[in-house]
Amino acid sequence: MTHTAEFLEPTGNARSSILQGGYSHPLAREWQSERQLKKNMFIFPLFVTDNADEETSIDSLPNIKRYGINKLIPYVGKLVQKGLRAVILFGVPLKEGVKDPVGTAADDPEGPVILAIRKLRENFPDLFIMCDVCLCEYTSHGHCGVLYEDGSIKREESVRRIAAVAVNYAKAGAHSVAPSDMMDGRVKDIKEGLIKAGLAHKCFVMSYAAKFSGGLYGPFRDAAGSAPGHGDRRAYQLPTAAAGLARRALVRDMDEGTDGIIVKPSTFYLDIIRDASELCKDYPLCAYHVSGEYAMLHAAAEKGVVDLKGMAFESHNGFLRAGARLIISYFTPEFLDWLSD
Repeated sequence: MTHTAEFLEPTGNARSSILQGGYSHPLAREWQSERQLKKNMFIFPLFVTDNADEETSIDSLPNIKRYGINKLIPYVGKLVQKGLRAVILFGVPLKEGVKDPVGTAADDPEGPVILAIRKLRENFPDLFIMCDVCLCEYTSHGHCGVLYEDGSIKREESVRRIAAVAVNYAKAGAHSVAPSDMMDGRVKDIKEGLIKAGLAHKCFVMSYAAKFSGGLYGPFRDAAGSAPGHGDRRAYQLPTAAAGLARRALVRDMDEGTDGIIVKPSTFYLDIIRDASELCKDYPLCAYHVSGEYAMLHAAAEKGVVDLKGMAFESHNGFLRAGARLIISYFTPEFLDWLSD
């Protein structure tokens, strides 16, 4: 007895409607990704203090510590061996009386950031060193600029101060400066300052062009000691629902000479990353997976709600899918273990 298979001629879109064959194999699934996570996409935040031998865990940021310069170099060395390519430095002055109304300690030649730049350059010549540029960690009032008596931002003086800090980081050897303060006009002043200092040709300006206010920065402020002493930052960071303002800020920073763009936060702002990928299509675009987003994934994993590694990949692949090319992430050490290249 023979059996004759009946073949039906596909009709309409029957051929194109069968998609699963295109991702049935693990390698084929990788081929379906327009972008794949690579180690060279990751920028790791480092908190550097003015206590040379400090190594302090941050309760609200699992697996993240503050380091003094003597502890920082051995720690970074282990990550460089695993493929770390880039870091972003945040200074954390802890000594009594260091903070003042204008953030003088931000570019102290003997302060944590400038010392860290020099030591990292000396020990890891191929490591890309980015410096966050802001005043909030260094001001006695905890705001990102210089204030009027009524507590509002004195824009002109703030921008001059921020630009001076950026130039001094570049003079110390930073490959990139990243202004996170959200003051109007600071990219222009930073770029002009770098030009006057003869450093614009070798310092990458990576602007936090679309940085939103909101509730996702608490663990960072614990780590950096940068919570405002009064009020909040809503008058200079973007309102959470303001997509139009974000687009205007992106265009402004491009016009002022930025070399790259950061969107912060990331998970709840994928539409802004997508907008930036189109408006700023000729610029490297970085998503910042902020401290609150990182802490939430850890909290969910501790409760058994999600698998931490799986969610880390899902969230970070989402940034690439939205259009980001780079990611500032506290998960960087884990991804150095998880990724092959």
